[in-house]
Formats: sequence, structure tokens, C-alpha cells
Amino acid sequence: MTFVVNKLSISSFISLSGILLAPAALANESPETLSAYAAGYRAGFTCSALHNANKSAEQIERDELTGIYPLIADTVTELSESTYLIEHQGQPVVSVKYSDTMPPRYSWWRQQLGCVDLPVGAELDAIAHLPKLKNPSPTDQADNGKPWQHQVEINAPTDNDELNSVLDAAFTKEYGSGARTSAVLVVTPDTIVAERYRDGFTPETAQRTWSVAKSIGASVIGAAVQQEILTVDEPAGLENWSHAADPRGSITLENLLHMASGLDSNAAGNRTDRVYMGGGLVSDTATQTALEAEPGTRWKYANNDTMLAMRVLHERMASTQEYIEFPFKALLEPLGMQHTSLETDWRGDFILSSQVWTTARDLARLGVLHLQNGKWQGEQLLPSNWLEYISKPAPAQPAASEDSDEPVVGYGAQWWLFNDDFPGLPNDTIAARGNRGQFLIVIPSKQLVIVRRGYDLAGEPGFDEARFAADVLATLAE
Repeated sequence: MTFVVNKLSISSFISLSGILLAPAALANESPETLSAYAAGYRAGFTCSALHNANKSAEQIERDELTGIYPLIADTVTELSESTYLIEHQGQPVVSVKYSDTMPPRYSWWRQQLGCVDLPVGAELDAIAHLPKLKNPSPTDQADNGKPWQHQVEINAPTDNDELNSVLDAAFTKEYGSGARTSAVLVVTPDTIVAERYRDGFTPETAQRTWSVAKSIGASVIGAAVQQEILTVDEPAGLENWSHAADPRGSITLENLLHMASGLDSNAAGNRTDRVYMGGGLVSDTATQTALEAEPGTRWKYANNDTMLAMRVLHERMASTQEYIEFPFKALLEPLGMQHTSLETDWRGDFILSSQVWTTARDLARLGVLHLQNGKWQGEQLLPSNWLEYISKPAPAQPAASEDSDEPVVGYGAQWWLFNDDFPGLPNDTIAARGNRGQFLIVIPSKQLVIVRRGYDLAGEPGFDEARFAADVLATLAE
């Protein structure tokens, strides 16, 4: 086996806190597993930021590897000198050595599918067995600006002084002490009203969406419904739940879209570390838990529900190859989302609970599709009632916090719902929301889409998207 090794020159990580507990005190995983997680996190984010976003080593260290999950933050820092960019059979790979007895963690990049983490213990030759697209489209071209017929100059003031002040404030701590804004975009179906980027960012700079990916996943499901591959009220029908004695067979696709599967997803359903950074499989981890509530009766935010909804689509397809091609052919390519990468696990299941890299403009395109009730340039990509479906409050809703009087954001089908409890926002406002301040806000009654991207710091108040959106609307009303 021959490959070229080049050491990545990556600057030192600045710790968020000098009083973090030791990782073993924060989780049930062994120190060895936590080290493997940290190495996987560093490999995956370095790989994706390098190849999906063309970021420099300095940018990766500053944006992707700071302000992160405290469980592995310190170890991620310690692995800085063990991170390598290598080439294997002409393909780019990031390698992170973390053990004297185990192979490094590897993350391999594929056009449009982004980076995939090999399982813990795998050697480089495993890459030959991983799925990839047959004829991927290039992701390094300039954004063509479609469908917008009118565009404000990038980073230039608009002719609305009040709006300019709100946009300026978005790049300060005005909307959250932990906020670190990288992009803001305000569009209608035919006009880019405002477009601002932090230094070093452009319309082609992709970022990880985190949980905004859930709403992208719901859109892929919607495309499958439009093509009559799926219906939302059918049982999930997953092979792992097919035994006649298995009560999980009653879980419907709609239950999964509503975050109401009733499955055990640990105390924090948004912690799926084994899949996200441990090289675990969706088919192994997301399908293995038991019921702890009757399906449809309890709302619980769970990454697994999103991954399982996508797994339903996978099992309806004739092959994994057909499955990984579907989102691009059915949704992304028609929309012109040419700078969007959907990442998978090493057996080809999309991790659309979090692992998508995309740009502000590509997210805005998805928002405009929903403003147009699923129609794009004369083609019905989503059911004509899909916006209505995802905007309808699910039967089980998020509970109010006992420690706060703040209004509760509602939930539809993999989209968050705002209502009259949020001053300044119409009650048809929906949003895709993700970690570190990723927001796609769609306001049908105003025919408006607002996108905010960021690298907000863990443990500090993040960007207040509801107040920001209300402020933007107020300036446009004036």
C-alpha cells in the first residue's frame, strides 16, 4: 500500500474552559472509545471542511474545532499534531492517529457525498468497499445566482437603513453572547434582498448544517412521496422490526417525522455520538432501541427518528446505489443546490439528522421551493400540500420548560413552528434549526426566506433567530 503523507499545519486550539471535567466523568464510554470519538470528530470535520468548503487549516481550527461538545473538546485539541492529510489510490483522506495499538481514524471524501468516517479499527483498504455516486456533479463552480432575477451586491448596504442596522447587528453579540455569525441572507422567490458574509466566506462557502439537515431530509421524503415511493401514514416496515412479536412494527413514517416514535433515545436524543463520530452505522444503532412510549403519543427530539425515516426510504429502494443517487436526482439537482453535500455512514445510509454541508444560497433555494408549494420551474418536486403538511402541528408537542417562561417553539414534520407567542413573527413561520446557530426561516405569508449561518459557542447563549427574523420583518414593513 502506497500513499503520500503531508502533515497538516493546524494552529493551536483555544480551550473554552479551564475547568472542564475529565471526559470519562461525562459519559459512560471508556477512555479508549472517547479517544476514538475525538479522533473521528477531528478527522471528519477536517476532511469535510477541507474538501466540501475549501477551508484553510487555520479556518478549520478556528471554526470547526473550537466551541464544540465539551465531552471530546480537550482530546480533539491534543490530537492536533496527529492529524494528516494523505492520499490513498488518488483519493483524499484525513488520518488522525490516537492509539498505539489501533489504526488511525480515517475520513474519506467523495464528490457530492462529502466525507465518510471509516469504522473504528478499519484500515485504509476498506475504502474500496464504500459507496459513491456513479457520475457526481462538480461542487467547485461559482454559484449561478438562480432563480433570483434581482440581486443586491454581496456585502453591500441595501437602500434600507433600518435593515442595514439589523444586518450589522447580526455580526455582533447583539443576538447572543455566544453568537459567531458567518452569513446572513434574506430572499424572496425572485430577489436577493440582502446578502452578507464574514471575511473569508462567499456564496460558495459551505458549512455543516447540523440539524437543519433534518428539514432537508424531510424534503427528500417529500420528493419520495411525490413520486409515490412512500406514504407518510404507512408503517415504517424496517427489516429490523419485522418479527411478528416486535411492537416497533406499529411505528409509522409519520411518527418518525413528528419525533414521536416512542423509542428510547437516551436522556438527550440529540446525542448520537457513535454514528456521528464513532464510525457507527445507522442500521446498527438507530434501529436497536426499545419502545418507552406508545408511538405518536410523546414528542422527544431524537436524531434517530430522522435517521430512521431516511432508512425507511433506503429499504424501499432496489439498491443502496439507487438510494444514494435519489436525493440528488429528485431534489438537489433540479433546485440547483450545486454546493450541497449529503454525507453517509460507511454502508451508504444518509446521516440527514446532521451531516450535510451546504451554503446559505442553497438553503435559501430550499426555502423558496416551499414558498412555491413544492413547484420549481414548472416541475412539482414535492406534493403541492407538503408545506401545509410539514407546518401542521404534530399531535404530540414539545413541553414547556419548568425553568423558563419563554414561549415554546412548536413542531410539525421535521420543521419547527413559530406562532403568535413570538412577537413580530406571523404564525405561519416555520424554521429549520441547527447546532451552532444554523437557521433557515420560511415565512409563507410574507413570501420571505431568511438564512443565518454561524459557529456559535457551546455553553453560551446562541443566536436568537426569532428576534432577528422579527427585526428583519419590521424593517421591511417600514
